[in-house]
Amino acid sequence: MTPHPAPGPLGDAPAFPEGPLVSADRLAALLGDPGLVVLDASVGAHRGTGRRIPGARPFDLDGALSDHSSPVPHTMPDPAAFTGALRALGVDDGSTVVAYDAAGVYSSARAWWMLRAMGFDRAAVLDGGLPAWEAAGLPVEPRPASYDGPPGTFTARPRPGLLAGSAEVLAALADPAATVLDARSRGRFDGTAPEPRPGLRGGHMPGARNLPFTELQGPDGRMLPVPELRDALSGVAPASGRLFFSCGSGVTACVLALAADLAGRREFTVYDGSWSDWGRDGSGLPVTTTD
Repeated sequence: MTPHPAPGPLGDAPAFPEGPLVSADRLAALLGDPGLVVLDASVGAHRGTGRRIPGARPFDLDGALSDHSSPVPHTMPDPAAFTGALRALGVDDGSTVVAYDAAGVYSSARAWWMLRAMGFDRAAVLDGGLPAWEAAGLPVEPRPASYDGPPGTFTARPRPGLLAGSAEVLAALADPAATVLDARSRGRFDGTAPEPRPGLRGGHMPGARNLPFTELQGPDGRMLPVPELRDALSGVAPASGRLFFSCGSGVTACVLALAADLAGRREFTVYDGSWSDWGRDGSGLPVTTTD
């Protein structure tokens, strides 16, 4: 697998030297910077909250930022479609992007990882999301995220190896140098809790290990400190070797990717279709409820 690339879509220094996670206070200090783009990447029931961080624009994973020709939800659009969607949001190649969501750190990590996969590293995730922003007493605007300004100049430059398909994950399960981690809940992983989407089998990939994304966050929805993230990852995977992350539909797998990045891991990828692809009836891919 291609190692995790160096920062900067065009060879620039990273916008966030401290890493891909920023605090509410850090983002508040950046508001008003003409190069800043704040993206609301909320999904499902967390969309349409009727409030936004000032100036936030909609990174719509339920809409233009997924490939609707795929039978699997939340899959990556092709580079041309991704370019068009980001330009429509006024994102430039030199923009600084912060993604957040209304659940905490949930779908915002997916926005960050998609940008990385399309060659853009000047992006970060708001730690704790909108709840942390509001808990800090910072301003919100009483309307959903929107944008009607001029188009941006963003151009996707896809990087190989940051998103995987089922064939690559199947090979990884047989590779002693690789570990597949599943971000779903323990009940869904062992097949004792139902899948929220119809037509999916219960259980997990034979040989995969479970690391629920919620166990990488504190009770306030913020990511755990870096030493604790390192410990969580080392508890289920060797300190070296490739990591493959899966979840229900490729969204919370990116929370694991965020944790791995913060922990200093550099060789990892996200299974784009995740369990919605692997576990669907008729996929022909192996499923177990043991190990």
